[in-house]
Amino acid sequence: MSGNRFDVLALGEVMLRFDPGEGRIRTARTFQVWEGGGEYNVVRGLRRCFGLRTGVVTALVDNPVGRLVEDLMLQGGVDTSLVRWTADDGVGRSARNGLNFVERGFGLRGALGASDRAHTAISRLRPGDIDWDEVFSRGVRWFHTGGIFAGLSDTTPQVAEEAMTAARRHGATISYDPNYRPSLWASRGGAARARETDLRLARHADVITGALGLAGDGPDTVPLTADEVPDALSAVNARLPQARVLATTMRAVRSAGVNDWSSAAWSAKTGFRTGPEMPGLQVLDRIGSGDGFAAGLVYGLLKYDDLDRALAYGAAHGALTMTTPGDSSMATLIEVEALIAGGSAGVRR
Repeated sequence: MSGNRFDVLALGEVMLRFDPGEGRIRTARTFQVWEGGGEYNVVRGLRRCFGLRTGVVTALVDNPVGRLVEDLMLQGGVDTSLVRWTADDGVGRSARNGLNFVERGFGLRGALGASDRAHTAISRLRPGDIDWDEVFSRGVRWFHTGGIFAGLSDTTPQVAEEAMTAARRHGATISYDPNYRPSLWASRGGAARARETDLRLARHADVITGALGLAGDGPDTVPLTADEVPDALSAVNARLPQARVLATTMRAVRSAGVNDWSSAAWSAKTGFRTGPEMPGLQVLDRIGSGDGFAAGLVYGLLKYDDLDRALAYGAAHGALTMTTPGDSSMATLIEVEALIAGGSAGVRR
């Protein structure tokens, strides 16, 4: 499809992540910085691991912090030509760049995130700010967005819906990840409003990653057991009959450093399917693993149009994402395919 500029385009916020390593945020004296964001992490993984042409629609304040985020994005290979730069007022009264402080956790101490993202440049986007027909006329095979972007402000769900509607007009496949974050909705209607927004936007999607986030009475319901997942995905399908694929990760947390990891999906063509099971997976940093799963799933669907292969790529890539620090994958396609084929962690020389 050489006529397309982008294999996959995402809409979402990109924040500067501050990582205290093995320490705690509240006692840290130094931080490693990364870039990250739920929707962005997907296209970064698709670019760096899977070699697809990807871009992100986002907004940053034009100051040294925003340019640092841009520099990190450029290192990730994601096209930044659609970044909207907002003028800096000097102190961030009108708009600012998002910051995300994240502890990885250890043993019985779980991972912890403390985001500082109110009034960010992208949260101020409104319908009509972006000419989506012009964006999609460049050629986009796949468009991805999700509930983190939708939860940023009262206007971002409208922007997401505008973008998804344009993507449909231009023939792009659309994916959506509910990706519920309680902190984004705490003062804006809580879980009930998040669920209402997610269902409205997910009706535009062909593929829903994190589909279990739309099961049950709300996004903060009790986690499901593996035996309950098939019926839960069937219930999501009844709510969203237009969706071609519903996919989800499944995780049992033994400790911050040991998770049981697997995945499942449903499609009209295959019915319910399960991905590879990885019990007792050793975890260095779990943040971004769901986005890593989504990237592998999208790659498998784009390249092979095969749900079983897509689940395998998603599970393997998500697992490898948990073996390195930061939101983003550092895995290679060779490593992903070796893991799918049953490879071990033995030294390669």
